[in-house]
Amino acid sequence: MKRIPIILTIIFGLLVMSCGEKKEKPDDGFKIERQGNKSQREPVASEPVGTKASERIDLSNKGIGPITSLTLPAEIDPDLAKEGETVYNQMCLACHRIGKKFIGPAPNRILERRTPEWVMNMILAPEKMVKEDPLAKDLLVEFNGSPMANQGLTEDQARAVLEYFRTLK
Repeated sequence: MKRIPIILTIIFGLLVMSCGEKKEKPDDGFKIERQGNKSQREPVASEPVGTKASERIDLSNKGIGPITSLTLPAEIDPDLAKEGETVYNQMCLACHRIGKKFIGPAPNRILERRTPEWVMNMILAPEKMVKEDPLAKDLLVEFNGSPMANQGLTEDQARAVLEYFRTLK
């Protein structure tokens, strides 16, 4: 008999709690990262409506990594491009296909959409790029969370791959 008032009180309490108004937290473009007892707000990558990250043009972003400035000569160096094609075929072809989306974006015409520095930094420091660069974050989302693997290329090899990309139409 004494249990009935307790049970009724619990049911009433649950009923009152379930009737409360649900307030959704506004999306301010940040997520909360918790590490131990520290919290940190980190930007969340976002994609403008109707524009895929792989198609977006951003010729001002130099990316995050070791390359801060790179000037490309007007003429393509055919020997360097050939070396870059060899490196690309050995290290990149598993995920990137010329002219079509695969595990990663197609590399052709990349310099119409990205700065040479951004491309080099993505090749040399993909982990840092997907953590800190908004466009790289958006690409990660677009390509189903498949991060680009760091192939351990040298700056010279990455520059050769970039030269090869210049030859692709």
